[in-house]
Amino acid sequence: MKTFKGRVIVPGTASAEALVSHEGFNTLASYQMALMFGDLKAMGKDTEVHCGDQNNPEVYKKPMMGKALCLPQTIGSTTGGMVLYAACAMGKQPACMLFSKHIDSLAASGAILGDVWTDASMPVIDELGDEFLEYVQTGMTVTVKEDGVVEVE
Repeated sequence: MKTFKGRVIVPGTASAEALVSHEGFNTLASYQMALMFGDLKAMGKDTEVHCGDQNNPEVYKKPMMGKALCLPQTIGSTTGGMVLYAACAMGKQPACMLFSKHIDSLAASGAILGDVWTDASMPVIDELGDEFLEYVQTGMTVTVKEDGVVEVE
């Protein structure tokens, strides 16, 4: 087990299986088919949401709901924050979002709105460092503590 300390953007605790991308995460491309274009299969309460970003092979077509998304940063559209908020509002959010770098303001705003305006729980920690993203692998168990400590095993 290895421990990392980051900056808390959205407080909370979580324990989930890691889904790792070493490339920038395009929030709109990842969620658009499931959340924005009426994919009726994604609307069911227990239906999984798979990543729709074909330009990110590490996460493409992999389930994101309830996972610990481990990313360097988000990229892409200015709608990224609204997409994260929508995922939270629909109960289709990841268990947590963990960034090796500084979070961008759009992703931060969507995550914060999801925390304030919905019942969703999605802790967000950034500035975990490059070593975090070098160490964590898809399938590992990630535990997030209230104080920004992230344990990977």
